[in-house]
Amino acid sequence: MKHYSALVVFLALAVFSNNLSAQSGTAAAAPAKHKTVATGSKSKQLFIDVHHLGAGKVTSADVAKAHAKDLATEGKYHVHFIKYWVDTAKGDVYCLSSAASSESIRQTHAAAHGLLPDNIYPVSDGKAAALKGGENLYLDIHELGAGKVTAADVAGAHKKDLATEKKYGVNFINYWVNTEDGVVMCLSEAPDSNAVINTHKEAHGLLPKSIATVKQGQ
Repeated sequence: MKHYSALVVFLALAVFSNNLSAQSGTAAAAPAKHKTVATGSKSKQLFIDVHHLGAGKVTSADVAKAHAKDLATEGKYHVHFIKYWVDTAKGDVYCLSSAASSESIRQTHAAAHGLLPDNIYPVSDGKAAALKGGENLYLDIHELGAGKVTAADVAGAHKKDLATEKKYGVNFINYWVNTEDGVVMCLSEAPDSNAVINTHKEAHGLLPKSIATVKQGQ
């Protein structure tokens, strides 16, 4: 009987221990599940937003200060500002960011400094090349027309640019395409703007609508 009683007690303790372990495991797992749900967010995509502030109305220092305010505010709206380019001669600023929507970008700018963009383009990009330095930086813009260009078309044209660029001393860094509006933006280093234009002309004949000398910040 003593052996039987001892066996009963042992089995009871084993069952109690297993139940306690299972409950502890469940309790430990619950916060992890909640954390995943809490930190989950909508998928993001790339955007370039453009500010036309007017010739002579903006300096590189002004934009750097505004960008610092964007960085201090972006987390509230789940935006990540990546780089920006400023054309001080024309007073234009181009901001590259990733976000869930264009509205979240607009809200960030509004809360940070109140300078709202004139255009916000959802874009896709190519494979980036490294900056070499020592040359002017240019952003050239192609306006090809709504529905008249695909991402594959731009990738093919960019490949031709890369095959031609050395002839004119150009280094194409990357490009961004908005297929809905047919807008393509190309960033490059070159001795002058003519070198960029001549590269495009020889490579595929698609000349930019405009080209700006820019300074990059991030």
